[in-house]
Amino acid sequence: MKLPRPVKAVVFDMDGLLVDTELVVFEAMKASCLGVGREMSFDLFKRLVGLPGHASDAIVTEHFGDGFDIAVWREGVAHHFREIAAAGIALKAGVIELLDVLDARGLPRAVATSSTRQAVDHSLGQHGLIERLGAIISRELQTHHKPHPDPFLKAAAAMGVAPADCLALEDSHNGVRAAAAAGMMTIMVPDLLDPTEEMQGLAVHVAQDLHEVRALLEGQ
Repeated sequence: MKLPRPVKAVVFDMDGLLVDTELVVFEAMKASCLGVGREMSFDLFKRLVGLPGHASDAIVTEHFGDGFDIAVWREGVAHHFREIAAAGIALKAGVIELLDVLDARGLPRAVATSSTRQAVDHSLGQHGLIERLGAIISRELQTHHKPHPDPFLKAAAAMGVAPADCLALEDSHNGVRAAAAAGMMTIMVPDLLDPTEEMQGLAVHVAQDLHEVRALLEGQ
């Protein structure tokens, strides 16, 4: 498989793409739900993947109905996440090898994530990746959130590269929608969400992991 155009820059999502945080978040949400007498199903959690906090909070509130204290639940999620993540958050397979290829080719890169800058520093900082990932377009810098293209357009602008010349790497459906809407060559690297027919249509390729993405870049 050949990419449609030469890649001049790469934009990464973070959670579920660079670091294995999605299951940690799920466990934290389940624990917080148990603390308030509710149950977080995996199907409900999958609806939240790739969304910013305010959007996922709205879905959770609607699901559990009147009387559900979203602030208490969110505080519990943060507490349990810190406890679980204290043991360390693993990198996804192929991250270092892909960054090595980008370094060798002198290609700029950025992160476009729905997470806060504090979460970015925690998840990526422990692996020494902040300096290797260039521009960080965290939640605070976004006017609109995924699936809106704004995070990816801001990433392209920060790198000084036209969106059409950027390769976007995403694991979530909303992330793929956002990157494709920005006009980027988009590869989905599934984590918890399977690639749907819509994703197959929006992405130029669905890769098994970042090792496969690296091989595609080396072959272009």
